[in-house]
Amino acid sequence: MIEKHANRDSMSDFFPNNNFVIPIIDLALKEDIGDGDHSSLACIPSTVKGKARLLVKEEGVICGLPIAEKIFKKVQPSIEIEYFIQDGKAIKPGDIAFHVNGPSQSLLTAERIVLNFLQRLSGIATHTQRLSNLIKHTNARLLDTRKTTPGMRMLEKYAVKTGGGENHRIGLFDMIMLKDNHIDFAGGIKHAINKTHEYLKRSGKLLNIEVEARSIQDVIEIMECGGVDRIMLDNFKPADIIDALKIIDGLYETEASGGINESNLIEYAETGVDFISIGALTHQIKSLDLSLKAF
Repeated sequence: MIEKHANRDSMSDFFPNNNFVIPIIDLALKEDIGDGDHSSLACIPSTVKGKARLLVKEEGVICGLPIAEKIFKKVQPSIEIEYFIQDGKAIKPGDIAFHVNGPSQSLLTAERIVLNFLQRLSGIATHTQRLSNLIKHTNARLLDTRKTTPGMRMLEKYAVKTGGGENHRIGLFDMIMLKDNHIDFAGGIKHAINKTHEYLKRSGKLLNIEVEARSIQDVIEIMECGGVDRIMLDNFKPADIIDALKIIDGLYETEASGGINESNLIEYAETGVDFISIGALTHQIKSLDLSLKAF
């Protein structure tokens, strides 16, 4: 027997309003529909009602169900959806995530957009959970990056959270991150950090500061300068991270980044680093196999 779930928008905590979600849906529908879904208009009367179900065809983690409802409602407000599972839950082939019913033309018009969002977000959540489970015996936390699909960042970061990962900064506005190019353009690590403090004082902004280190010498220079919140150890080998952590000695948060993947993730996590950021959580994803079928 299928267990029914309340129609609860599990994105509500992540998105306090629809400012990010609705424009993405509008653009996706405009891109796909154009001046009309002529395939459906041509052969199905507007008075015909239909039912469909979201069929799971691959094991993973479901993500994006609330946005599916928003898409259906945007196409036709009278469409009704009944959930049998919630975002973040494990799924397997043969599971049914929801039933949807309403005008058949509208169900068909929304079908591909619904699947595009659900398949991609579920793929991200699935991959994130798989990697998170690999390092759950350590204190390291898995982070995403800004390597996201243009326009889809908030949704993809929501999928990372759904899969058990954590979000790095959302964009350029919510954290100071001094990377290699910032440091080089600024004239070195100390200049970059000092100028950043001057800027924050002048602007009145309260932002955390992260600085990228490319070598052990960079770590030493950052420690001498101080005044940061996190040190990113970029493209360090695990043995070098252990050496860097001895120098940092718990005074600042630490993040490992660069060249880290499923094959070496555990080795990095076991160094004792606080965070591990992996761009591939959002930019090298295999979508999960889902299907919307009439019944």
